Amino acid sequence: MYYVNDKPHIGSAYTTIAADVLARFHRLKGEKVFFLTGTDEHGEKVAKAAEEKGMQPKEFLDGIVPLFENAWKKLNISFDYFIRTTDLQHEKAVIKFFKKVYENGDIYLGEYEGFYCVPCETYYTEKQLAGEEKLCQSCGRKTQLMREQSYFFKLSKYEQALVGYIESQDVVMPEARKNEIVNFIKQGLQDLSISRTSIKWGIPVPLNKNHVIYVWFDALLNYITAIGYGSNSKQFKSIWPADVHLMGKEIVRFHSVIWPAMLLSAGLPLPKLVFGHGWLTVEGKKMSKSSGNVIDPLEVSEKYSVDAFRYFLLREIPFGSDGDYSEKALIQRINSELADGLGNLLNRTVVMIEKYFEGKIPKAFNISNPEKELRDLALAKAEETGKLIDSLEFHKALSCIWEIVDASNKYINDSKPWELAKPGEKEKLGNVLYSLSESLRIIGILLLPFLPETAEKIHVQLGIKPERFDEALKWNVIKENTVAGKPEILFRKTEEKETKEEKKAEKN
Repeated sequence: MYYVNDKPHIGSAYTTIAADVLARFHRLKGEKVFFLTGTDEHGEKVAKAAEEKGMQPKEFLDGIVPLFENAWKKLNISFDYFIRTTDLQHEKAVIKFFKKVYENGDIYLGEYEGFYCVPCETYYTEKQLAGEEKLCQSCGRKTQLMREQSYFFKLSKYEQALVGYIESQDVVMPEARKNEIVNFIKQGLQDLSISRTSIKWGIPVPLNKNHVIYVWFDALLNYITAIGYGSNSKQFKSIWPADVHLMGKEIVRFHSVIWPAMLLSAGLPLPKLVFGHGWLTVEGKKMSKSSGNVIDPLEVSEKYSVDAFRYFLLREIPFGSDGDYSEKALIQRINSELADGLGNLLNRTVVMIEKYFEGKIPKAFNISNPEKELRDLALAKAEETGKLIDSLEFHKALSCIWEIVDASNKYINDSKPWELAKPGEKEKLGNVLYSLSESLRIIGILLLPFLPETAEKIHVQLGIKPERFDEALKWNVIKENTVAGKPEILFRKTEEKETKEEKKAEKN
C-alpha cells in the first residue's frame, strides 16, 4: 500500500507490477491467491498536504486515491482488494487490535522525547542520529525534536523473538536487507511511541480521545483488516499469514521489526516473507519534484504500451537491487527484444502457417534433432522460469523466456522453412511450423504473468487458449489443424530520440 500525499509514480508502479506478476503466476498454477493493495491515509504528512491546498484531509484524499486505483487498472494490475485506511471496517479493527495489545500488557502511557521525520513518519532517538543537524536516516531531511505524552508499545520485549524469527529462516530478503535488520535489532530496541497529541488526523486511541494512533501502527494493520480481522471472518483464518509482503527497501524495517512484534503481542501468525526491492534512479539521477524528473508510469505506458513498460522494469533491473530508468534503454529493449525478437518470431510463424497451410497449424510428422533441441530447451527453460518467479528473480525469469525466443528465431534461420515449401518437403515444413507453434505456445504461457496482453495476443494468433502453468511443461499440446488467427504486429519499433540531457550536452 502507498502513502497518498501525491499521485502514483514509477516507484509505486514498480512494486505493484512485481506483486501482480506473483499473483498472476500463482493463479496460473491453480493456487488460491489474495492480492491486496491500497492506500495509507493518516498521519501528519497527509494533514499538511491537505492544509497546503486549503482542504480537509478526507476531501484531499478523496481526490488523490482514485488516481491510484485508476493507475493500477490501466497498468493491468489484477488486485483482489483495494483498501483505504480511512475505511470504517479498518478503523474499527485497528481499535480492536489496540485494545487487545493493551490488555496483553504491551501498551503503556509515558512521555516521548526524540526526533521525528514528518515525510517518513519515523521516530528516532538522539543516539540513532549522528551530527548536529539530526538528519533522517531514510530521506536525509532534517528531523524535529518532539516532546509530548504518548502511549508506547513494548517493542523491546520482543527483541530476542524477532532475532530468532529472522535468523532461523529466509523471512527478510534479499540477504543484505536481512543482515541490516538483524544488526539493527541486536543494537537494542526501544519501546515505540504509538500515539500523538499534536495532530488530530488519525484514528483516536480508544483509551484516550486526546491521542491519535501513530500512522505506522495503524497502517501495518491493513494486511489483516482487509481480510476480516476483527469481524469473526472465516476469510481471515483461511488467508493469513501472508506468503509475501512486497515493498521498497526504505520501509523494510517497519515490516520486519514493528509489524511482527505487533503480531506476536496479539498472538497472531507471522508473515512468511518480507521482500524489499531497491530504489530507482532516472538516467542516473535521484528522482525528485525539484529536479522535474519524476516519471509518470501512465504517460510512459500510453506512449510505449503497458506491456512494454512492465517488461522493461522487470527485465532491466535485478529485483532487490537498485536500478535506473532510462527512456533510451526502454526503446532499445522494445526494438531489439520485443519487436525484433518476440514480435518477429510470432509474425513469421503465423504468416507461414497462413501461406503454406491455409491458416491451420500442421501436424508434426516426426521429430529430428533440431526439433528435439528446441523442444528440450523450451521445456527446460519453462521449468526454470517457474522456479525463478517463485524466488522473485524476475529479470532472470524473463532472460530464461528470451532464451526460448532466441532459440526459436535461430531455429527458423537454420531450418529455412521457406525453402521447404515445395513438393516432397511438406512434412518437413509441417514439423518446423508445428515446433515453432509449440514453442510460441510455451512462451505465451510463461509471459502471461509479466505481459498479460501480449500473452493473450500470442495465443489468439495461434488459435489456442492455455489456462494452466503446467501446460508450459508439455510438448505436442496443440491439436492438428488448429485454426490460427490472423497475423498482427505485437510491437512496433520506436525511433530512438535524443534524451534531454544529450541535447543539453550538445548545446554546451
